Amino acid sequence: MKRITTCIVLTGFIWSGLGVFSMPKRISAIAQTQENSDLFYLYKGERIPLNQRQDAIAVSFKDLPPTRSLGAAKPLYLQLQQDIQRNARLTTPVIVNPLGENYAVVTVPRESGNVIQQSIQQQPYVQTTLPVLSRSNEQDVIVLPNEIILSFDPKLSASQRTEILQQNNLEIVRKLRFHRDRYLVKSTVASGAEVLGVANQLTTVKGINSVSPNFVQSVSNRNLETTVKQVQSMEQWQLNKSIPKTVAQVNRETSPQSNLLGLAWHLDSTPMQQCLQQDIPNWGALQSCLEKPQTTAKSAIPRTDIRVKEAWKNSNGGQGVVVAVLDSLIQWNHPDLADSLYKVQAADKCPGEVHGWDFSSGGNNADPCKIGDADTRISPIELAILRSQFQDTFKLSDAKLVQQYPREFVNLRRRYPNASLEEIANGLRYTIRTSRVGGEFHGTQVSGTIAAKPKNGQGLVGVAPNAQILPVRVFGLNGSFNPVTYIEALGYAADRGADIINLSLGAMLPSEEEEQAIADILKAYPNLVIVASSGNSNSDRAAYPAAYPGVLAVGATNFRGHRASYSNYGVGLDVVAPGGDLDTPGLLGGIPTTGGTWLNAFWQGIPNPTSRWSAEVDSRGKYWWVQGTSFSAPAVSGVVALMKGEDRQRRLNRDRLTDILKSTASYQGLSISDEDIKSYGSPSKQVQQHLFGQGLVNADAAVQAVKKHDD
Repeated sequence: MKRITTCIVLTGFIWSGLGVFSMPKRISAIAQTQENSDLFYLYKGERIPLNQRQDAIAVSFKDLPPTRSLGAAKPLYLQLQQDIQRNARLTTPVIVNPLGENYAVVTVPRESGNVIQQSIQQQPYVQTTLPVLSRSNEQDVIVLPNEIILSFDPKLSASQRTEILQQNNLEIVRKLRFHRDRYLVKSTVASGAEVLGVANQLTTVKGINSVSPNFVQSVSNRNLETTVKQVQSMEQWQLNKSIPKTVAQVNRETSPQSNLLGLAWHLDSTPMQQCLQQDIPNWGALQSCLEKPQTTAKSAIPRTDIRVKEAWKNSNGGQGVVVAVLDSLIQWNHPDLADSLYKVQAADKCPGEVHGWDFSSGGNNADPCKIGDADTRISPIELAILRSQFQDTFKLSDAKLVQQYPREFVNLRRRYPNASLEEIANGLRYTIRTSRVGGEFHGTQVSGTIAAKPKNGQGLVGVAPNAQILPVRVFGLNGSFNPVTYIEALGYAADRGADIINLSLGAMLPSEEEEQAIADILKAYPNLVIVASSGNSNSDRAAYPAAYPGVLAVGATNFRGHRASYSNYGVGLDVVAPGGDLDTPGLLGGIPTTGGTWLNAFWQGIPNPTSRWSAEVDSRGKYWWVQGTSFSAPAVSGVVALMKGEDRQRRLNRDRLTDILKSTASYQGLSISDEDIKSYGSPSKQVQQHLFGQGLVNADAAVQAVKKHDD
């Protein structure tokens, strides 16, 4: 049961408070906006440019006592939306989106900016307003509170640290747990965008090893790897006539729950390859084909999987290995995950800590073990919010749906000006079901890819089914995220005995503090392997955190053995593994894994679906097809778990394990797509390495190499 705060509980959004309102006498965030301002922060001496957005303003809520009465119990971002709409008397709807526990972002129409600003300042539960920043040519959400993370030289005395703080007008907010010499501080003289300047100046101060602004970010659509296909064209919702008839039928129907191992082509692609060459009329026939013993004749189609089934025969399935998953909602009571949980054994456990920790439900100003949460699953209030949105897509008419979600409607209308209302509404339904609701269970999907373990042979199997998952939640709803809790979560995972840390997140702002924290952890735990997704922006370099030294960067391939069109490649890429592609060939080209929409609360009052409503495998979404480097990374985490399972004495350190993983990878089964050939020319070793790093991971070869070393 989640802790109760101020009448409501919302992991990631714990809105609380009532008290005497006093707005600081500072220039408002809107008035501070400068179209040509030179905003940047420093990362290892390099300027990272930022822009201040004109169309949004961030709100920081007060920390209020646990009893408040603002009418009906509701999250404060919804209360704020209602209060602005009423007080400002606007003709167009005001959109307020939550951003983690303490913040929200208000969309500000140009003509109503001052009125909205005044209305915000009148609310007794609002602490202050803050600028909303974005990267160049992006519309992402980056909020800049008056918070900076810094680490001192460990040789400094307490008095020397105090002197540095006083000379730079800083106050310590708190020391970061699970880290030495790392602190969250705030400026006593700066606010708004000025905090960037303070952080930049601190990079030159002797005695400070590293420093980064504690940006609060929303990574729901860009940085948190996309779990399901976003609506890229209105035709996507219709049947793709160029794919095989079997896949076309799958795109229409949902399947009954059964042994779904044959769908997991990333473990062994041969069954799926053979079945797709046949004329199969429906789901049942496909299931029967996949469950038949494979033909003895060697398939003419190269295998594009990572040979996990063979590795199972030569390993213990990752027994005794702990994989920490730092991610969003991890619904560990899923039937296929319940037997794969690690039980924390630490002497300094947090209150109620058993199966990991939820860092997203704690604020920045206190020890996360005091205000965090022992349960990484969805809370009752989170469930109520997502359930309402999910059910809207089934119960509301086309006209009422687009009226309920005006911003999303406007975005789709702009993109598809010739689409009908029905097409727009269907696209909106797909987006809400997949990204806004299904995608919140990203951590559940990642965990299933690593270590799903079905009961009675019904369900899906992860790469390392005997490994144990340590759930660590770092994202609130809407992908809300800040570096300080993430850095603490990294330290927590290492401290709690993780053998592997999986980071299925990418395209983050580079952070000197994050990089240094990872370096410190890797130095302290020489056997720990950190695996990260290379990113989904089709860029020629790995994104952060995969690009940091010592982190294993994993790109994605598809069913045909091509580089997945979204996958980052090039500089910093180490290896590749199947990440799926919901266009190649249709849904069957995705990676099947555990989902979260199977919970009964989502389906109360809704009949069981008889046709496909998203990228779900079964009728309610206990299993989903997904795509992204988010799923190639946990596939490799699973392979590393298989390897570590055969290194029972832990004789192989991180460098030796990763060397074995890379040396046993190859370009066998991989091919270069026509699009990549146009960009890079005819296939060569240099082109292969640029697109695939050291190649496609081979679980069986890696496991056998470890066993030979152990012998």
